[in-house]
Amino acid sequence: MFAEKLLKIKAIKLQPANPFTWASGWKSPFYCDNRKTLSYPSLRNFVKIEITRLIQERFAQVDAIAGVATGAIPQGALVADALNLPFVYVRSTPKDHGLENLIEGELRPGMKVVVVEDLISTGGSSLKAVDAIRRDGCEVIGMVAAYTYGFPVAEKAFKEAKVPLVTLTNYDAVLEVALRTGYIEESDVATLNEWRKDPAHWGDTLQ
Repeated sequence: MFAEKLLKIKAIKLQPANPFTWASGWKSPFYCDNRKTLSYPSLRNFVKIEITRLIQERFAQVDAIAGVATGAIPQGALVADALNLPFVYVRSTPKDHGLENLIEGELRPGMKVVVVEDLISTGGSSLKAVDAIRRDGCEVIGMVAAYTYGFPVAEKAFKEAKVPLVTLTNYDAVLEVALRTGYIEESDVATLNEWRKDPAHWGDTLQ
């Protein structure tokens, strides 16, 4: 189970007293550092195999794989290699020199693309990548992510963007394993539940 594997390599960090600040500006007592999986060959291979399997099961008509920069570039490239498909990656902002590309690599108009993402929080950066691919004249048939926080704001955004999302694991699964194995204490759960209710404003109470 991927949630257990993430906890085993201490990819999950819990700091209620000293919260993390996400790219979205949200404060959070909880952080999932998925990128640590790259340093463990057997786990890196597990992620590659599982994402590849999900794509074959759910999006078999795929023509190309796109990774979202920077976190999902390695996973995306590994998966594209396993499927023997073209690979591109999508920047969060255009390069400020040279060709000023947003998409690095080559997509042909009409291609069916699956986007690989390492982690979904609000869904904002992931869906910006989807927009860039669509503007390139391609069809995004789905997204596969290693982990999602499962926030309603993200679920709503994906639904509105008409992007089917499949993930290897999620916040609830990780929390359940973390509690069962003593990785977090029962006393931490109240803080996490408070944060989970309103993650956009949870940090305001800490000022």
